[in-house]
Amino acid sequence: MKRAIRYLRFSQLGQSNGSIERQELYTDQYLQYNNIQLVDSFIDRGKSAKTFDRPDFIKLQAFIAKHYKSVDYLLVDQLDRFSRDAGEAMSLVKQFQKKYSIQIISVTEGIVFDYDTPGSFFRAGLQLLLAEEDNINRSIKVRGGLYTARAKEGRFLTREKPFGYSKVGEGKQRHLEVNEIEAKIVKTIYDMYLRDVPLYKIKEIAYQSGFDRKGNMAIDRVLANPVYAGLVRVEPFKDLPGGLFPAIHEPIVDKTTWTMVQSKMKKVDKVKVVIDDEIPLRGVVKCHCGTPLTGAPSRGKSGKYFYYYKCKHSKHNNISAIKAHEQFLNVCDLMSVPERKIKEIRDGSYASIEQEVKANKKKVADKKHELEEILQLLNAVEEKWFRDEINKDTYERWYSTYSDHILTLKAAIERLSPNQGKAFKILDRNLDILGDIKHAYTRSDTLQKREFVNMVFNGNLYYQEGIYRTPTILDIFSHNASKMEEKGCLIYKKKRENLSVIPHSGR
Repeated sequence: MKRAIRYLRFSQLGQSNGSIERQELYTDQYLQYNNIQLVDSFIDRGKSAKTFDRPDFIKLQAFIAKHYKSVDYLLVDQLDRFSRDAGEAMSLVKQFQKKYSIQIISVTEGIVFDYDTPGSFFRAGLQLLLAEEDNINRSIKVRGGLYTARAKEGRFLTREKPFGYSKVGEGKQRHLEVNEIEAKIVKTIYDMYLRDVPLYKIKEIAYQSGFDRKGNMAIDRVLANPVYAGLVRVEPFKDLPGGLFPAIHEPIVDKTTWTMVQSKMKKVDKVKVVIDDEIPLRGVVKCHCGTPLTGAPSRGKSGKYFYYYKCKHSKHNNISAIKAHEQFLNVCDLMSVPERKIKEIRDGSYASIEQEVKANKKKVADKKHELEEILQLLNAVEEKWFRDEINKDTYERWYSTYSDHILTLKAAIERLSPNQGKAFKILDRNLDILGDIKHAYTRSDTLQKREFVNMVFNGNLYYQEGIYRTPTILDIFSHNASKMEEKGCLIYKKKRENLSVIPHSGR
């Protein structure tokens, strides 16, 4: 009696197991009708035929290599269960017959593959080619559908929801909705990154706040994901371009912020900074050679530790942290803004906030008017559908378009509606801090100190020959620049903005 093994497979885990049962039924009938003994069965559930890297198919190959002398046939329901790659499939089938003398039988197609029989070889090759063509056509339809859904409809289709969002709705109506609690963490991550907070510290704060994504690159993926800017990344399809397209979901960060983060991520940061409260300026202040200063404690003769800021080049800066901090506090003291200037800022800020509040009220009114118009159009489409004036496809297309537009408008109204008057309270509560910068700096934590230095000097604070130096400082803090130099704490030499302009000469 001839002996056989069989291989069964279906592609998607969502498919009914009846697919396997049907394959078992047909192969059982073939075995019984042809009086063939079944030795073993190999079944791959939810595995694609695009590759041979399938668990049970690998076991099948190992079984044949070991027991080929006791097996005559390999049964499949159809050749496409075996593979949809015609070239690889033909090569493997020939190997089974040439090396192991095992023939492949497709029971429902009535094909016994025999490499030495031209008709059999042609029919098997044709079936495999047809299966591969069908696979290509399916792939084109799927990729075309994905392109349309993402590029033209702005839908987010990834299975796992991004942190900061929830998935709402079913089918084509499924969309992302902002999770306010998680969104605050995302905003904090972006904000800290732009404030030059070290990545390890961002991770630490994010996880303490409730960030639940695992992996060393979890924060990096959040920073690089365009979904947070209300965009969706689309792969090119045929002649249609790929890239970033507007999405229908509400963004968590604005596009400008996201773009700034991407630009910063492209820059290679070779200096890893560890936050230490004893040396807050480490990695923020630079040596005159341009290298960010490191910092470390050094043990004195008495056994007490003293902190120093150092350049990696041995003959460059090696500054006592005590001296560096005293000098910088003197700089802060001289940066304090006069009371009359604070009054000018307060008056100007009030005017700007009032103008912004008025502009937002107008925008909200316009959005509400637009929302009413879209709701009326949606009602009109529904009435036409009820009266059978339009078909189902037309109704679904317009319903999807109007529904997405309504969601966008409601999100915009909600974003613009909060009482902007809170800004007045924040302004009143914090503006007086400008009158005593030294006190404000002293009471700040290390992250705030680092952010302050980078913001005020635009990342251009250097130390050379016992004094701080900078080519850039915020105008509001530069009014005592000459006194800073007289007291030996900071030299401010502004760079010429346009070197192509020749300065006017004297007589």
